[in-house]
Amino acid sequence: MAALLALPAAALLEILGCFAAWAVLRQGASAWWLLPGALCLAGFAGLLALAPTVTAGRAFAAYGGVYVVAALLWATIVEGDRLRFFDAVGTLMLLAGAGLLLLP
Repeated sequence: MAALLALPAAALLEILGCFAAWAVLRQGASAWWLLPGALCLAGFAGLLALAPTVTAGRAFAAYGGVYVVAALLWATIVEGDRLRFFDAVGTLMLLAGAGLLLLP
């Protein structure tokens, strides 16, 4: 069960790392933002390696569904975007698929 928590934590770190680059390239933030961003991306890769799968490809595929959920939560909570009905429906479908990919 603890390994499954690695996927949401990995998603948060990936979003933080990518947002750092977004802030520098799109919002004019200091290039110093890239340093913690790179550390977040390194942490993301390490956590993704803890996914309870036999192959890396299966871990990456299952992670995709979790990432979409995290990205939509980020857009809603941090950036003030409004979720639409089909965002919720699609997210549930992705999580179901991710769960199936993690079955032995």
